[in-house]
Amino acid sequence: MDAQSQWTGLDAGRLERIGEHLERNYIGPGKIAGCQVSVARHGHLAYFKSFGSMDLERDKPTRDDTIYRIYSMTKPITSVALMTLYEQGYFQLNDPVSRVVPSWKNHRVWVSGEGDDMVTEAPHRPITFRDVLCHTAGLTYGGGLPGVGIQHPIDKIYRELKIRSFDAPDSMAGFMDKLSKVPLRYQPGQAWMYSLATDVCGALVELISGKPFDQYLDEMIFKPLGMKDTSFQVAADKIDRFAANYQRGPDKKLQLIDDPATSNFTKTPGFQSGGGGLTGTSADYLRFCEMLRRGGELDGHRVLGPRTIAMMHMNHLPGGRNLTDVALGGFSETAYDGVGFGLGFASSLNEVDAGGLGAGDYYWGGAASTIFWVDPKEDLSVVFMTQLMPSGTFNFRGQLKSIVYSSIID
Repeated sequence: MDAQSQWTGLDAGRLERIGEHLERNYIGPGKIAGCQVSVARHGHLAYFKSFGSMDLERDKPTRDDTIYRIYSMTKPITSVALMTLYEQGYFQLNDPVSRVVPSWKNHRVWVSGEGDDMVTEAPHRPITFRDVLCHTAGLTYGGGLPGVGIQHPIDKIYRELKIRSFDAPDSMAGFMDKLSKVPLRYQPGQAWMYSLATDVCGALVELISGKPFDQYLDEMIFKPLGMKDTSFQVAADKIDRFAANYQRGPDKKLQLIDDPATSNFTKTPGFQSGGGGLTGTSADYLRFCEMLRRGGELDGHRVLGPRTIAMMHMNHLPGGRNLTDVALGGFSETAYDGVGFGLGFASSLNEVDAGGLGAGDYYWGGAASTIFWVDPKEDLSVVFMTQLMPSGTFNFRGQLKSIVYSSIID
C-alpha cells in the first residue's frame, strides 16, 4: 500500500478507473469537452485530475484552475450563509418569512383555474424559513428551468412579473415583493418542488444582515475558507481561465451556448442569484465541502457549528418521507428514490431504495452537470466539474459513486 492509500483508505489504482471511464465514455467520443474530478478522504486529497478541453473553439486544454459556472451548486453556499444568521439568533426555522418581508403575509395558494378564472385560498400557515431552505414553500421556478416550458397556470404569472433570477434587475426587496404577488403552487409544507426558494434565501441574507449579498458571502464564507476564485462575476484578469459551456445538438455533437469571452458571467449581474449565480473552481468548492465534512470549520476558520451542519443534512421533508412521495415536478438536481432533503442539501436515505452506495451522504448539482457530495460516515468529499447543459444528460453522480466507493479499502 502506498503512502497516499494509507492516509486516505482509498486504493489509488482503483481510483484510476475514474479517468479511464471518463476518457473512454465521454472525452474520447466527444460527449463532453472536458472535466475535472477531486476526491478527498480523511482530509487528504486522494485524486485530482483534469481531462479534455475547457474551450474547444480556442483549443484550450482544461487547466487545474479552470473556472466553471456552478449554477445550482450555489444553493448549498447560500443555505450555509443563511444558517450563519440562524446561529446569530436572527430567526428560528419555524418563523414566518413575513417577519422580515411583510408583503409575504399576502400570499394566496392556487386551487384551480387560470387567469381571471383562477381560484385561490389562504395559506393554512405562513411560509417559514425552513420551507425556503427545504423547497417546501409552494414556490416554483416559473417554467424557467432549462428545457422546461410553462407547466402550470401560475407559471404564467411568474413570466408576466418577469420573476427570473438571472435576468431580472430587481433589488432583493423588489424580488421578494414580486414573489408575494404570485399564488403558491401548493400549501406550504405539504409538498416539495424545486424552485426559486434558494434565491429567496439569498435575498433574506441581504435583508437580515443589511449587507449586499456578495459582500456577506465574501466575509463569512469565501475569504475565511480561501475560496479566492468564487464569485458572481468572473474578473477580467481571470477570463482566460473561464470554461466554455456546451449542450448537445440534434446530431449529438457539442454546441457552444456560452462563450467565456462574451458570457454574462463576465459582467456585473443585475441580480445576485443565491440559487444559481456563482462561478468558481474545483479547488474552491472542495474547500467548501471540506468545511462541511469537518463540521463547519476549516484551517482554524469556523463558518458554522457542527450541530448546525448535522441538522442541515437531516431529512426535513414532511413526515420524514422521501422525494418519491412528496415531490412535484420532474426536474431537479437529484433522483427521487430513497432521497430526502434537508436545509439546502439532498441526502441518500438508504442504499437499497436509492440503488447506490453512500447512505447518509449529502449533495447537490448544477445545471451544467457539475456535482459534489459529502459523506460524513466515510469521511469523504467529492467534486466533479464540467460544462454541459442540461444536467440530466448523463448520470455522472451514479457512475462516479460506483467507482469511488469501490475504491475504499479500509
